[in-house]
Amino acid sequence: MIFNHIHQMRNQMSQRPFFNSILAVLILFLTYTNGQSQSKVFMAGASISNITPPLGEPVVGNWNSPPATYIHDQINVRSIALNDGNTTLIFSIIDNVSINREVLDAAKAIIHNKTRIPYANLMLASTHTHSSISAGKTGSQRRGWQYGEPLDEYQRFVAKRVADGVLVAIENLEPAKIGWGGVDVPDHVFNRRWLMKEPVMSPLGIMDKAKMNPGNLNPNLDKPAGPIDPEVSFLALESVDGRPIALLGNYSLHYVGGVPKGHVSADYFAIFGDRMQELLGADRQEPAFVGIMSNGTSGDINNLNFGKPRENHEPYEKMKIVANDVADKVYKTYQNVKFQDWVQLGAAASELTLDVRRASPEVLKNMELVMERPMDDKPLFHPLEKNYANRIMQLETQWPDQIDIVMQTFKIGDLGIAAIPFEVFAEIGLEIKEKSPFDDTFTIELANGAYGYLPSPEQHEVGGYETWLSTNRVELNASRKIIAELMELFSNLD
Repeated sequence: MIFNHIHQMRNQMSQRPFFNSILAVLILFLTYTNGQSQSKVFMAGASISNITPPLGEPVVGNWNSPPATYIHDQINVRSIALNDGNTTLIFSIIDNVSINREVLDAAKAIIHNKTRIPYANLMLASTHTHSSISAGKTGSQRRGWQYGEPLDEYQRFVAKRVADGVLVAIENLEPAKIGWGGVDVPDHVFNRRWLMKEPVMSPLGIMDKAKMNPGNLNPNLDKPAGPIDPEVSFLALESVDGRPIALLGNYSLHYVGGVPKGHVSADYFAIFGDRMQELLGADRQEPAFVGIMSNGTSGDINNLNFGKPRENHEPYEKMKIVANDVADKVYKTYQNVKFQDWVQLGAAASELTLDVRRASPEVLKNMELVMERPMDDKPLFHPLEKNYANRIMQLETQWPDQIDIVMQTFKIGDLGIAAIPFEVFAEIGLEIKEKSPFDDTFTIELANGAYGYLPSPEQHEVGGYETWLSTNRVELNASRKIIAELMELFSNLD
């Protein structure tokens, strides 16, 4: 009852910011000091926080990094807060290609210091849009080892605005209902890695059996190198009277793209959220509805079907097609979701130590040969060989022998959520779903940091871009250790 009274007071005094701040602190105080004595009231809140970068900064995500010259759509942080009377969970999804752990740790420290929410309960992840500036520094520094170094200006801005968004979501907590579901949408996801009939040369001077983005109807194509995960999972939140509060989707699609040079855009992730708001009739609400799309296990998945002729689209056209179709199918499934007035929440987290990969003597020798050649000479192995020679040198000289990564799992009733700080292959996400003790499970990638691609050991054997040293930076068996750690964490939530 006390939370219902608080909500009524908020409505009466919503124009008093100071009151709202005190109210948010009161809610958290009740949660962590006297939650067991309160009746079970489930609460949810959401917010959007703008992190649009200035023009002139480099747009990352491709092999070149042109300066930002145009803001097509705003770059945001979309956050939801959940509270079951005892536990608060935070999910923040950030429009960025990837964000270093030190930036997200800074945001978490602000949130924790202001709310006392445990770090294990704070999940911050990137969407992986390829059309914004990096929050992981730029240029040659972007792939360097930076943990412990001061944040740059944009990194500090992002950390503060992520924290702001979370604090507003907490302030927006109100009695709510929760439900979840899933729908298969296979039309827009394709494994971008293909096994080739004849091996192909890599920039490392090693022959690969697999090739990323091999070209449409390439006569050397054999078959896709791995599966897809067609499921769109979603978590839906409504007020007690049925007003949509937020929807968090999860789809294993790398990104869509089709953005002109120099444009800043949040890609299809933001269009999905906007379309969900339209379909749910949630325009111009107070507080605003927040539609979110998180990235699933899409390290080897994109929107291009190389087994068919190439499609041509106008800028932004394809991402609208994808986002609107996915949103339409989620909306249809939403109609049958069984909302619950209360579910139990839980979180478990750990730090997992992984070895950093090192170059073999053969690769080191090949990269020395590459570096000795003049810049204008014909490539010895591959057009990208000098890029990789520099990256491997950076990995060898700057990165430690081991890194500690954050592993996280969440319990929302019978729904399990895993969070991994890599670009994760689809087959790994499917294995997590299969082994999870929960009735439904999905994984959010690029969460709590970003350490490159995470192929399975089997995918390492066939090679390809995502397995090249410096694109992948950790031990070959890393996915096995990560899955085992996640299952251990899930078991602690039962």
